Amino acid sequence: MMILICSSILAVFSLAFFFKFLKADGDFTLMSRKQVKREEIEDKVVWITGASRGIGEVLAGQLASFGAKLIISARNEVELERVKKHLTGKHAPDEVMILPLDLSQGEEHLREAVQKAESCFGGAGVDYMFHNAAFERPKTTALDATEESLKATFNVNVLGPISLTRLLTPHMLKRQSGHFVVMSSAAGKAPAPGQAVYSASKFAVNGYFHSLRSELYNRGIKVTVVHPGPVKTSTSEKSSSEKRVSSERCAELTIIAATHGLKEVWISYQPVLAVMYIMQYMPTVGYWLMDKIGAKRVETAAQKGNTYSINLLFGKSKAQ
Repeated sequence: MMILICSSILAVFSLAFFFKFLKADGDFTLMSRKQVKREEIEDKVVWITGASRGIGEVLAGQLASFGAKLIISARNEVELERVKKHLTGKHAPDEVMILPLDLSQGEEHLREAVQKAESCFGGAGVDYMFHNAAFERPKTTALDATEESLKATFNVNVLGPISLTRLLTPHMLKRQSGHFVVMSSAAGKAPAPGQAVYSASKFAVNGYFHSLRSELYNRGIKVTVVHPGPVKTSTSEKSSSEKRVSSERCAELTIIAATHGLKEVWISYQPVLAVMYIMQYMPTVGYWLMDKIGAKRVETAAQKGNTYSINLLFGKSKAQ
């Protein structure tokens, strides 16, 4: 009888766990942190790249609401002015600074930007660096990717953030405090057929920042790597069949992860969240799944269809 009761209780808990997983929009460690630790962000200087639109713009708004002092960067200064105008309609104008930045322009340009950022707010120095800027995902096969696309993607997604970090970190080390928040991607955890170059750039940036954290963690430097799956932004491809996490929710979970000092988090609905778990804990199965859907996903991307659908597992591609 006792065995039967225990088995029933275990079955109930397993079922509850399963349904919770089905509805989750983040990994279980992230979901266990319920809210932002405001004290970790209030009055801190936060520098955000790619802040002129999308997740970056939403991050700026939410961070400002928690009392952060913001430095917002992007290539488009006009759009940055729009974002600042919106922010300063609710927050003090002197707590939002505009710093135009092009991550592809080389080290001297980035060095000048770091010097300006460190001098903001009376020389307080940058506490948080949100690496959010990214080159748009080119939809092309691995073999069709052009050299121009390859260089453009790696300049913005990899070389830019790494160079900026190399230049900013010495200032943080002097203060023995600093936190890098890196907006990576689910494509940095699993292969992304049809987006091989983008996926490669995210794998590269993950390797650098996880290594950086391991080297400097005992010297006060923290790193949080965020892996969003499909996110609904103003530039998202319109699709009635794709369930995407909202920009607001993605930004909220990112700030929760940062203020709790989490090292890596995943943000997505199913089936992408499940794929990240499989790739983490059962890579052989994960690669088998990706091989099965690879050609079909490329075709679906070319037709601007749902490239995150579980239906990709069924049916054959024309290439087969």
